Amino acid sequence: MLIDETLVKRVAVSEGVDKKVVSQGLTEGTIVIPYNRRRPRQIEPVGIGKGLRTKVNANIGTSPSIADIENEKTKLYAAVDAGADTVMDLSTGGDINKVRGMIIAESTVPIGTVPIYQAACDSPKLKKSFVELTVDEIFASIRKHLADGVDFLTVHTGLTRAGVERLRNRKRLAGIVSRGGAMMVEWMMHNKAENPLAEYFDRLLDLTGEFGACLSLGDGLRPGALADASDRPQIQELLIIGEQVDRARDRGVQAMVEGPGHMPLDQIEMNVKLQKEICHGAPFYVLGPLVTDVAPGYDHIVSAIGGALAGMYGTDFLCYVTPSEHLGLPDADDVRVGTIVSRIAAHAADIAKYPERARKWDEEMSRLRERFKWDEMINASLDPKEARKRFDRYPKQAEDVCTMCGEFCAIKHSKEALGG
Repeated sequence: MLIDETLVKRVAVSEGVDKKVVSQGLTEGTIVIPYNRRRPRQIEPVGIGKGLRTKVNANIGTSPSIADIENEKTKLYAAVDAGADTVMDLSTGGDINKVRGMIIAESTVPIGTVPIYQAACDSPKLKKSFVELTVDEIFASIRKHLADGVDFLTVHTGLTRAGVERLRNRKRLAGIVSRGGAMMVEWMMHNKAENPLAEYFDRLLDLTGEFGACLSLGDGLRPGALADASDRPQIQELLIIGEQVDRARDRGVQAMVEGPGHMPLDQIEMNVKLQKEICHGAPFYVLGPLVTDVAPGYDHIVSAIGGALAGMYGTDFLCYVTPSEHLGLPDADDVRVGTIVSRIAAHAADIAKYPERARKWDEEMSRLRERFKWDEMINASLDPKEARKRFDRYPKQAEDVCTMCGEFCAIKHSKEALGG
């Protein structure tokens, strides 16, 4: 792998680690820095993987029902302002080329996409359905995204015909919930052929390596219900992805691995450790995990519970979930809330993984709180806007108390009693 020392140094500085840690991780494949050499604007590089802060991704993008480019711009700004480390454009409606171009041009963080959506959206222009597309036409969409400057690509390479047959025998409760995964299954069944992203994986590596981007090996069979978690189709796909990680490393192409999905709390540790073993420490990127199926409207919280545990056990990258998950397309407020909640989960995980570094923030907050430094405390918080709004909601009786306890403030009275 050709290592860009400038990117390594910038990541090391932002993480507070020696650049040798980053260089070694890149060489071994336990760290990735998604950064397309052809991207049209400079951004701050982000390192994802072993020994680095747990990162958060925010998904935005249009749908066939709602395709407003200004709305997507607002969502992009909301995600970045809330502290998202990366943003994925999952657009499937309207002029998706224009939307993607705007997002890449406006974003200050790395951008990811799912090129198979491009292929599906473009197929009517070729007077075809998606399943009628040739292998070359599918790969043309991948090249287009890379040429536009996309930093990382989700590609469902581990989903094969053998996996589909296993899934048929399994009879899952929720079936396939990955949009890209379902598309690839339809293509394979229609053409009675292998998944082209798996069959021509070397071609995919050539293309990605040309641009210096990162592959995110997607889990097309991720569980969409607790009942389907850790089943044989999911594990079989992971085994194939593990082999593909090795092939990517042999070719000097960066690769991370995507994971579940809906999963009970007691299965999270096993799944993270299994991924790390099978994929030889490749960065792990999870959606959630969502630890219960019964909380639509609150799935951002459900996801944060699972994400904190997954991060503690070694997951490197959390894909946020918004309050609109399972219900509809998120708006800018949903994006902001989802990002903040996932950042809380990521930081909680880092406190467990890297206490020497991560807890400095918490200790500073506690010192400010103990001294009633309200403004400094609010500014040091993970979400200063929300903290300020709630602090200012009611008038204060005195400067050294808030409206929760007022004159009965425990810190104030204990200081007086103890002479502090």
